[in-house]
This record gives sequence, C-alpha cells and structure tokens, in this order.
Amino acid sequence: MSAVEVVQLLVSPAHRYMGRPSDGPSPAHDGEIVLRAQVRANLGLVGDRYYGRPAHRDAAVTLMAAENLPVDIDPAVDLRQTRRNVLLRGVDIDALVGATVSLDTGAGPVLLAVRRPARPCAWMDAVIGPGAQRALRGKGGVRCTPLTDGELAVGPAEFTVVAPSAQG
Repeated sequence: MSAVEVVQLLVSPAHRYMGRPSDGPSPAHDGEIVLRAQVRANLGLVGDRYYGRPAHRDAAVTLMAAENLPVDIDPAVDLRQTRRNVLLRGVDIDALVGATVSLDTGAGPVLLAVRRPARPCAWMDAVIGPGAQRALRGKGGVRCTPLTDGELAVGPAEFTVVAPSAQG
C-alpha cells in the first residue's frame, strides 16, 4: 500500500474531440471537473460519456499520472485536455497494465482492472500544444474496468496493487 493523491477527477457527459483536430474541440460542459465521482462495477463513472457503453465496458475509467502531464508544453494542462478521468500523483500507473489495483479515497476501496494503455491521439497536439502527443507516448494513462462499486474523491488516497500483472 502506498499513499497517493487524487489530484483531479473528470466526469464528462459528452465527447469533446470528434472530427479533425484542426476543427477544434466541442465546447466543454460545466461541471465536468468534480470533487467526487460515483463508480459502478463493470459500468464506469456515473454521468461519464463511457458509462455503461458496451464498447467501453472493459475500459470505462481512465487513470493518468500527474507526473506525466506535459507541463513543459502547457503549464496549465490537466484532465480537461487529456480527457482522462482520474489524475493521480505518486504512482507510475502506466507500468501496471494487466494488474488489479485498489484506490481508496476514504469511502472504501474501489478495485480496478488495468486493461490497456490509453494511447494519446493527434488531438493532444491541438489542445495542449505541438509535441504533446509524442510527449505522452507510453505515459498517457491506462484504461480500466471498475470491479467494485464505490466513490472516488479528490485528495489523499491509498493505492495498492492487489494482483500484479501477468507480465511482471
């Protein structure tokens, strides 16, 4: 178990990056950055664009390490640009593909199966700045399946690797 911080949570009801990056993103929704998010097993974050979508059930929640944000390109970059759901400080989440992890922000542990990398797309260069897509390669976060119901909140948290990846 290690102490981490949930820096930011994003629960967005709609996709913002559709079409060509040169056309720019759709407008942001008020309230997509939240202090608390409800998690439902095998469904995702209540109110999020991927919640309960069959195509995304195995990857409905995305986690990203704050240490990997390309702040050298844009010092103000956060989840509004990367479109990940949970921004963590203090854990190399990208190294845990294949593992099952527990994140407890005070309301009890939420188990997440870390399924695959969340690969950065060309939109990153359009919304963060030139070079952001390349800067995020291999460290753009991970896509997870929530295995338990629970609540996540911004602030201090306990992070545990419950079951390691089969690769390592």
